[in-house]
Amino acid sequence: MTVFNGFDIRPRVPQCPGAVDALRGLPTSVIGDVLGGRMIGTTGLRQVNRSAISVCGNAFTVYVRAGDNLLIHKALDLLEPGDVLVVDGEGDVSRALVGEIMITAAQVRGAVAFVIDGAVRDAEAFEEQGFPCWSRGVSLRGPYKEGPGSINVPVNVGGMAVSPGNVIVGDADGVIAVPAALAAEAAAKARDKVRQEQETIAAIRDGTYSSAWVDAALRAKGV
Repeated sequence: MTVFNGFDIRPRVPQCPGAVDALRGLPTSVIGDVLGGRMIGTTGLRQVNRSAISVCGNAFTVYVRAGDNLLIHKALDLLEPGDVLVVDGEGDVSRALVGEIMITAAQVRGAVAFVIDGAVRDAEAFEEQGFPCWSRGVSLRGPYKEGPGSINVPVNVGGMAVSPGNVIVGDADGVIAVPAALAAEAAAKARDKVRQEQETIAAIRDGTYSSAWVDAALRAKGV
């Protein structure tokens, strides 16, 4: 571990392939419902690439000073296949933290997505290269490269806490982070909820669905 003058570079947390596989393909909204009481997941981050791509991978975290990407460049050298680069850029959108060159570097290392609480640029490149990215905004202005920053530390992106090694699931609705130890439980509950929702949709379509629960809930509230 290197800690000096505001730079903190820690060893990577090992990936947990079984946890990633368990959650792969499940909707973020459903995972959030069953795991966090509808209180977890990102807010304010949007998918940069327009294609609806679902991603599941290992969180590789970076914290940087607003508008500065020096430690992100270092992180690119440390990425491994299946990583999702998760960057806490303090929510600043005045300068882009990543762009096409960094997409290319990440893809070569086998990374599967970016989650950036900050701005990006070369927005069309994310679509053209089929590389999923969620960010707070887009800016043509380039970043500083001075630091400081941290790698493999707990971060906050879009109001969501992310620890190194969390499983990151992202889709058109947003991004959610799941501790690897909870992945199997979350996946089982999510699959069950997906089944229930599919049954509800089928009942609505064939006319057998009952919304009596709505009136019951209102009566319970004195309405």
